[in-house]
Amino acid sequence: MVTIINYKQRQKEDGSTFYVLEVQGGIEMVMSQTTNQFYATSKKASITSTFDELTCQALIGTQMQGSIIKQECEPYEYTVKDTGEVIMLHHTFVYSPQEPGKENTTIRQISGSFATDMESFSRNGKHVLTEA
Repeated sequence: MVTIINYKQRQKEDGSTFYVLEVQGGIEMVMSQTTNQFYATSKKASITSTFDELTCQALIGTQMQGSIIKQECEPYEYTVKDTGEVIMLHHTFVYSPQEPGKENTTIRQISGSFATDMESFSRNGKHVLTEA
């Protein structure tokens, strides 16, 4: 599950505006590489929307099915807020409608062959029962 925690206004290239919803995943425990101590954190991502500002405001706190996953991307510079250090990242976090480790139940692939008995279909628009 993810929770809508905020929204932000963004601007398109043509100057028009739209809103993105900020979503946050559940709590995760991560071990610090410098102290070897665990700390609590959660992943965040943005989802573009067609909602107006009032709708976005009303959606804060709403929980949705899905998760936030790590996705590879073109390298980019990121400044660590606490230290000011500039690092290169090769990933971003994005929203996925699937829960981790669960099969996607909204999209199913159906395979196999289906055989039909053509005699069971009406050829004149009228339903006629026939005895075998």
